[in-house]
Amino acid sequence: MPTFGIDLGTTYSCIAYVDETGRPVVAKNALGQDTTPSVVYFETPDNVVVGQDAKNSAKLFPDQVVSLIKRQMGQQFELTFHGTTHTPESISALILKELARAAAEHTHEEVRDVVITVPAYFGVAEREATRNAGRIAGLNVLNLIPEPVAAALHYDALSREGESTILVYDLGGGTFDTTVIRLEGDDVRVVCTDGDHRLGGADWDERISDHLLEAFLAENPGSSAADSEDFLQELAIAAEDLKKGLSSTVSRRYNMRFDGGTARVELTRETFERLTEDLLGRTFEITRRTIEAAAAQGIDRFDDVLLVGGAVRMPAVAEGLRERFGFEPKLHDPDLAVAKGAARYAEIEAVKVRLPGDGDGAAASGPEAERVVAEAAEQLGMEPEKVRMLAGRRVTTVVPRAFGVKTVDFADDGSEVFSVSHVLKANTPLPAEPGPERFATAYENQTEIKVEIWEQAGAVESEDLADNAKIGEGVITGLPPLRKGSPIDITFAMDELGTLKVHAVELQTGKDLNIEVRIQGLSEQQVDQAKQAVARYSVSE
Repeated sequence: MPTFGIDLGTTYSCIAYVDETGRPVVAKNALGQDTTPSVVYFETPDNVVVGQDAKNSAKLFPDQVVSLIKRQMGQQFELTFHGTTHTPESISALILKELARAAAEHTHEEVRDVVITVPAYFGVAEREATRNAGRIAGLNVLNLIPEPVAAALHYDALSREGESTILVYDLGGGTFDTTVIRLEGDDVRVVCTDGDHRLGGADWDERISDHLLEAFLAENPGSSAADSEDFLQELAIAAEDLKKGLSSTVSRRYNMRFDGGTARVELTRETFERLTEDLLGRTFEITRRTIEAAAAQGIDRFDDVLLVGGAVRMPAVAEGLRERFGFEPKLHDPDLAVAKGAARYAEIEAVKVRLPGDGDGAAASGPEAERVVAEAAEQLGMEPEKVRMLAGRRVTTVVPRAFGVKTVDFADDGSEVFSVSHVLKANTPLPAEPGPERFATAYENQTEIKVEIWEQAGAVESEDLADNAKIGEGVITGLPPLRKGSPIDITFAMDELGTLKVHAVELQTGKDLNIEVRIQGLSEQQVDQAKQAVARYSVSE
């Protein structure tokens, strides 16, 4: 039974597997297409449409269609359709369910074990929401993998032998990441990553649709076109088509008609690039930060620069990277590389969960190990030698954002000043446990110590509370009255799956506190309820 890799994208999604020849293959959808629009149309209380028909229905039924739901992952956000409340997780689950259904038809195999991709810069909440979406869809999520790492895995299978360092510039429909990756034999190691999960090709589309609307209103003053959901949806669809067209031509024309009014726009590539110059500039600023982070770790050159994601086809992307950084970037299967790489990683994970070992994927030796290898090979439909090879592969990722604790200091006038002291730094290799950091009580006669866990929320690490988000807390209680400045040691640890654990100990008494950060997302009961609700839907494309 194959294990599947899923690129759960903001605007388009894709599912792939590794076939019997060892080649990653995309499972086409019911329309024979490689990718499926990440759009959900709640047609009736019992029927949901996912994909192209849902996207085409958006202008007719705007109150029943959901797009760009990935941008809400990890947030407390709800939508109601036909009296049923949905979360980003349950809506994403419907997309996953349709991908799994289509892949099962394509392969004639059950889709059960999967790896799902996430933007490299996704934090704990977004990752947990993605994992829950898979569970709600009835899938066994073996692991999550950052999208640039998946792309690098696919590239690694085709690249030169030996060691190399690559920079992945990943501009998808709704997210942007830059990641530096080292390929060393059987190991794939993330050096550093940065990004913005609210910046993507959809923002370029929006600039075009705004431009079209302005042009129409200029020709038709007093028109109510801006209040028409149908007309705005038409512009949104046209904007995406115009963006794609301007990747290969220097000018495109578009005719608009609404309520008796008409307008004709000729959009040139030059105008388009001027309208979106600031968006592209944001990607280059993130790229610059990533290059600097890599330089701090001794990496000052790249063997290859890969462009991943459908939006990288815009000529301004490659041109800007050449002009600003001197790169010669390569377009590398931009729409499908992430799903194909995820399929390769899914193979690795499927092998490792079936083999005993040392935690690094290395299988034990001896007759028992050979029996387990043979059993895993039969379950996975692989040759035993391939199982051994995959078991030895290692993929090392990094902490995507900084994590720390809330601390208090005092201004000259005695007022409290709160900030975040980061203990676990961004781009620390996983698993990570940098060791205890010493803090101290803030007040005289404290009998309890409150430990608040905060995650970097801004683009760069900052001690300001406004640039961080609280994700957990705990309290050490029952302490004798402590002197101000009594020492406390706090240790942060994060495993390969992104699970964060915090240990705090008051050194005088030895009393301690263990916190496994649980994001205030869906509870187990809510996941089960959503799973039952999603299972009741008839999902089609």
